[in-house]
Amino acid sequence: MTFYLASVAILLLAALTMGVWAIAFTLTPPKRRQNRRSNLCGSTAAALACLIGFAGMAAGPWDFASLPETANLAWGLPFGGFALLLDPVSRIFLLPVFGLGFVCALSGSIALRHERASEHNIAAHWFFYLLLLLGMALVACAADAILFLLAWEIMSLSPFFLIDFNDRDSTVRDASWTYLVAAHLGAVFLLAFFVGLWQATGITSLNPAALAPGLADAGTGVVSLLFILAVAGFGAKAGIAPMHVWLPDAHPAAPSHISALLSGAMINLGLYGVIRTISLLAGPAGSIPGIIGAAPAWWGWLLLLIGLCTALVGILKALAQGNLKRMLAYSSVENMGLMFTALGCGLLGASCGDAWAAFLGFSGALLHMLNHAGFKGLLFLCAGEVLHSAGTLRMELLGGLQKRMPLTGCLFALGAFSIACLPPFSGFTGEFAIFVGLANGASAQGVEQQLGLLLSLGLLALVSGLACALYVKAYGMVFLGRPRTGFAANAHAPGLAAIWPLLIPAAACVAGGLLAPLFFRIVSGPALGAAPLAGELLDECLVAATAILPSFWHIALLGWLVAIAVTGLWLARKRLLAGRSVRICETWGCGYQASSARIQYSEGSFSEPLARLFNPVMGIVRHGEPVSGVFPKPSSLGLSAPDRVKDLLLTPLFEGIEWLCNACKIIQHGKINLYILYIIATVVCLLIWGLK
Repeated sequence: MTFYLASVAILLLAALTMGVWAIAFTLTPPKRRQNRRSNLCGSTAAALACLIGFAGMAAGPWDFASLPETANLAWGLPFGGFALLLDPVSRIFLLPVFGLGFVCALSGSIALRHERASEHNIAAHWFFYLLLLLGMALVACAADAILFLLAWEIMSLSPFFLIDFNDRDSTVRDASWTYLVAAHLGAVFLLAFFVGLWQATGITSLNPAALAPGLADAGTGVVSLLFILAVAGFGAKAGIAPMHVWLPDAHPAAPSHISALLSGAMINLGLYGVIRTISLLAGPAGSIPGIIGAAPAWWGWLLLLIGLCTALVGILKALAQGNLKRMLAYSSVENMGLMFTALGCGLLGASCGDAWAAFLGFSGALLHMLNHAGFKGLLFLCAGEVLHSAGTLRMELLGGLQKRMPLTGCLFALGAFSIACLPPFSGFTGEFAIFVGLANGASAQGVEQQLGLLLSLGLLALVSGLACALYVKAYGMVFLGRPRTGFAANAHAPGLAAIWPLLIPAAACVAGGLLAPLFFRIVSGPALGAAPLAGELLDECLVAATAILPSFWHIALLGWLVAIAVTGLWLARKRLLAGRSVRICETWGCGYQASSARIQYSEGSFSEPLARLFNPVMGIVRHGEPVSGVFPKPSSLGLSAPDRVKDLLLTPLFEGIEWLCNACKIIQHGKINLYILYIIATVVCLLIWGLK
């Protein structure tokens, strides 16, 4: 707790300092040297706080039975309290916050060092960055509902200003407003959840033992309603379908280090909120049979269905994208779907007494969350380097960047291998745990549960296969082949000074596979503490944790063998070619020598075949006419993939609300006598209602 409090104190003091600077620079525009100084100070403070916080979190303890550390500070409000609680579940979610926060602070500092003071207030940018880190750190440890909501609001408001960094672009402004509306739509559900929790229990504490009597008296109906409100509120932040619409707009608009932090750390806290809700409403591990007896099985089916739908929507929409960062944003939706699927599997196992499904579901969700922070942060930062070097992220305008940006290309390929869940990288270990948990459905009790889990296993395999196809498309179109346009042909390689922070998440992608048993042991404790387990089921989960560990040793051994083999082949090749002249020639193409970028696969070449099968979800719209006839005329064919949820559901909904609000403006006509009449009519209605 000491390291955590020190980190929070640094973030708070640095945010106040940068806030003062931001106001001063607004009144008097800074010179170039002052802008650079604020960039250096803001990023250094953020990096220092994150480094201290990460060291404290990594030190543990990770045992689910370890006593949580608490802190109660002075609170000036007449209700609630500034109560903090640090346990293994909080620690596991704070690792990406502090780890990725450190990397993004370094990368952001390098990216912003040449920004003009007349165009951007860098002090304001780092003020909101520090506030975002502070909000996330407090959300993960808040032990009081009032403090949690305040921290959640800080965490939700800060990204609006960070996304809106390049506010001269109307697309960026629209994306930031879309994010703000989505964030507060989720906040409405959360407010209803906490008000209902307070109404049922009479306290604002988030201690499950203190809430248990009030929830038991409220009954299962009220508790289930609270669960649905929590899933809707936290799911909006996590980006579950159909509340995912802010992600594909916000990530391409934000600076790359902000996109990496939002995708790799902030959306995880939506998953954290659902896990904490389960502990509050159904009882944590080791408790007396849950507050409502046990978590109902339909809770697990609900999360499983939400997760599978989100994963399918995310991966299919990602396959239809032509913008690299927009594609990565939809990929984040897909990965959050995988985590919710695992959580649903774990909750089903806990409710039905299946120890393997319960343990591997919760541990798979946490392990994949941890790994996702590494490879998604790496991919977004690589996308930022591509944008900086080539000037665009439209994949149809790129190509051949591997020769021009070799290190960036290798790092992107490493992240692509990991996110495609290929061994021996980190993504494989998390998905392996989820697969084994779902495969255990064959031995589950009840035909319905067996069929449901096995069908989920098949859908998860489909999503994994589509993810491989997605990153073949992304890496191939951006880094392989020939440059399609001058954007790629004139791209320059970033120097090592600009790219070295990316080596940290790249190392995490490799370590997640080569040190799989260590990572699995780290998440085992929080998983056991998060799952609503009691009595014999908890003991069976401990046995399952021991029994599955050798499989992760085998994964690590496979990874080491592959790493040694690749290194050996590279050294052998280097030795055999030593002293010989090596020429670069055109790739053999069956005697065809007139190759050009025009005959390479386009973005539509990858998307159109899959659209024939999945177009109701992908929503691809064709533009132009294809080639036809014996002597065809010049033609062009383009594809676009608008988000149908946004266009057909949310946009008409908010336009209707806007129309209704405008229609109500007639009430505000400025006539005092009618205003008095409104008051009298309201009082009369209240009296009639009171008499009844």
